[in-house]
Amino acid sequence: MAPPSHETSLKHWHETAAILDRIARIEAAGSRGAIATVVRISGSAYRRPGAKLLVEEDGTTHGGVSGGCLEADVRGVALEILRGAPAKLLHYDTGSDEETVWGLGLGCEGAVDLWVQRAAPPFCDQIRALIEAGVPHAIVTLLGSGRAALFARGSLIGSVGDAALDRALASAAAPLLEQEESRVVEALGESAFVDVLRPPPRLVIFGAGDDAQPLARLAADAGFSVTVVDHRPAYLTAGRFPPPAQLVLRRASEGVEGLFLGRRHFAVVQTHALIHDRDWLKALLPQSIAYLGLLGPRTRKDEVLRQLGVAEADKLYAPVGIDLGADGPEQVAISIVAEMLAVHAGREPGHLRARTGGIHER
Repeated sequence: MAPPSHETSLKHWHETAAILDRIARIEAAGSRGAIATVVRISGSAYRRPGAKLLVEEDGTTHGGVSGGCLEADVRGVALEILRGAPAKLLHYDTGSDEETVWGLGLGCEGAVDLWVQRAAPPFCDQIRALIEAGVPHAIVTLLGSGRAALFARGSLIGSVGDAALDRALASAAAPLLEQEESRVVEALGESAFVDVLRPPPRLVIFGAGDDAQPLARLAADAGFSVTVVDHRPAYLTAGRFPPPAQLVLRRASEGVEGLFLGRRHFAVVQTHALIHDRDWLKALLPQSIAYLGLLGPRTRKDEVLRQLGVAEADKLYAPVGIDLGADGPEQVAISIVAEMLAVHAGREPGHLRARTGGIHER
C-alpha cells in the first residue's frame, strides 16, 4: 500500500457536523458553548488535528480531543472562557514531566496543542451550510486573536481583518484542502490553524442481507458514508438500515451510475448469489475506486473471475477482510471495516507491537 496523502481523520466530517448541530440547538435555547480543537500533535496522540470537544455552560460535553485523559482539564478551561476569559492555546506534553503527566492520567508520550474559544453562531451557520451541501472547505483560525475565515471553492469567505494576510492564508489553505491535511501554518508572522473538512469516503454495499446490517452500522461508526444497494425492496428498509444510510433499489443490469463511486470510495459485494455477485463485479471492476471487496471463499472469487474472463485484479479484496478468525456477521464486519481503514490509511494490517516508530505517520 502507498503511504497516505492525507492526515485528516476519517470521522472528522461527521463529528464536526454533529457538534455544529448541537451548537445551533443550544444557541436557539439561549445557552452558549465553547469548542476545543486539536491543532497540533507531536509523537503519539489519540486524536488527529481537527478533533473537537464542545463544552456547554452546564458542563455537558460532546466529542473528544483525546482518549479521555485531557477532557476534564480542557472542560475547566472552556468553562472559564464561557465566563469571560479570552480564547486560549493549551499545550499538553505527556513526556516532559512524569508526575504531572500521570496526575492528568496521561501516558501517550506525545505533545498536544489545543485551541479553545467561544463557539460563534454566525460562523457555525456558514460551516453547517457547506457541510450540508457536501462542499470541501477549511476553517482558518488565527491562534492569537481567534479571528477566522472560511476557505471554499478556491477563495476565502470572510476576512481575518487584513487583506494581505487573507491572501497569504488562502494560498496556504488551498494545497492543504487538496491534500486533506489539517495543520498549523505560518503566514506574515501569524500562526493559523487550517482545519480541513472534506466529505468522507463512501462505502457502497451491494446486497442487503442480514450480514450487511452490522457492516453498514460499523462502517458508519468508523466515519464512512454508507449506501446499500439491492434489487429486493423488502430488504431495503429504514428499520434494517437506519438513516443516514442511503438505500438504492437497483439490479446490476442497471449499472452503477449515480452511486457516488470515485477514486476515494469503497465497495463490498455480498449478495450471496453467484450470478448477482458476478454481475455486480462486472460493473464495478472497471470503476476507479479505492477498494472492491467480495464476500465468500477464494474458490468463489476464482469462479466469478473465470466466468468474467478476468485475471486477478489488484484492487479486488477477496476473500474480503483481514484475518481475524472471524465467526459470524458482526466479526466479519469488523474484519472488513478494519481492512478498509487500513487501505484508506495506506497501511498493511498488522499488530501495532510489531510496528517500528510511532503509531501515526509523521
